[in-house]
Amino acid sequence: MILGLGPLEIVIILVIVLLIFGPKNLPKLGKSLGKTVKNVREGMESEDEETTGDDAAAKPEDSAEDVVAVVDDDDADIEEDSSDDVVFCSKCGTKNPADSAFCSKCGAELSK
Repeated sequence: MILGLGPLEIVIILVIVLLIFGPKNLPKLGKSLGKTVKNVREGMESEDEETTGDDAAAKPEDSAEDVVAVVDDDDADIEEDSSDDVVFCSKCGTKNPADSAFCSKCGAELSK
């Protein structure tokens, strides 16, 4: 028995559903019901991951020295990029040599 219903009750419910929605709409109804069940399951799984992820997020993974080193490296890249031997594409942002007329990634004309 499913949910305390016998086979006769299930058949009666299926006949009523068929009469209400019609044979053309039953596949759409089944598809949307399946998507809903899938989304609920994924939501429950992501909720479980978030609760276990909070414990992991509380632990610091990088030391302060590592963070400072990364920031210093980024500052050095910015200084290199601001030199006159590099041109950025206005369309996609790709770094190109200053003597290039067109972007190496998207092919847009570079303004000088």
